[in-house]
Amino acid sequence: MFELRLMCPEDRVETLSDALDALDALSVSVEDADAQTDAEQALFGEPGMPAPKDGWQRSRVLALFESRELAQAALKLLLVQDFFHGCEVLGIQNIPEQDWVRLTQSQFAPVEVTPDFWIVPTWHEPPEQARTVIRLDPGLAFGTGTHPTTRMCLRWIAQQGRDVAGLTRVLDYGCGSGILAIAAAKFGATNVDAVDIDPAAVESSLLNAQANHVLVNAGLPEAVSGVYQTVLANILATPLKVLAPLLWSRVADGGSLVLAGILARQADELIEAYAPFCTLRVADTEDGWILMTAVN
Repeated sequence: MFELRLMCPEDRVETLSDALDALDALSVSVEDADAQTDAEQALFGEPGMPAPKDGWQRSRVLALFESRELAQAALKLLLVQDFFHGCEVLGIQNIPEQDWVRLTQSQFAPVEVTPDFWIVPTWHEPPEQARTVIRLDPGLAFGTGTHPTTRMCLRWIAQQGRDVAGLTRVLDYGCGSGILAIAAAKFGATNVDAVDIDPAAVESSLLNAQANHVLVNAGLPEAVSGVYQTVLANILATPLKVLAPLLWSRVADGGSLVLAGILARQADELIEAYAPFCTLRVADTEDGWILMTAVN
């Protein structure tokens, strides 16, 4: 493999990337050329939404080709294009062959939720101390147990599942990978519904539930009916505020509402948004994130 390395200003990133795709690049990636320096710029977007800009003021564009000849031919065509003015050629670099699957898998290790509850990718063996295991590989949908918000929800589920009353009927609203719904089923919930506005998340939840040998009813939000002993929503603070009336309407008498995806500094906003319906409290904290709960 050979990597064509280019430098371009922010306003040329999209055009240059599209051109490289058209020139049969196997992949195209963009990096901040000033990363790890005082000039580094943060470039973040909301989860599931596009980044606010296509690139950085000084963007390094890396295009991978099968051969040096293909990379050189692509460069020759780019050099005569008007849009290439202001761009810079950094060179063509030989990229050693690697086992990319194994390299990617090595970045994901088993995740401890509690000493005896673990999230384990399929290419790992569960730790000896694991009594409850969810098999889950990184995929398109959010929720592999590595994020603090997911771990806090899982800890809460594990604690409730060990109580005498159990979890009974559970709703996972904004299910992503279905990890919370699967955990609820693993810890004894007798009826679990998982919903998401993204059809890919619904499909992912169904497949992951099957792989973990539990029954989860996954679908779009309009499929929800009735009330639940437990309503879980691990999303973000803004949609959680908008959804306050809907989520609370699904909590049965004596049931629990569990909210995550909230930064510690956003606690008062959530308490105010839910005040007409219930009294939220902070039940757990981790790395600047909080878990909030209320009982009906």
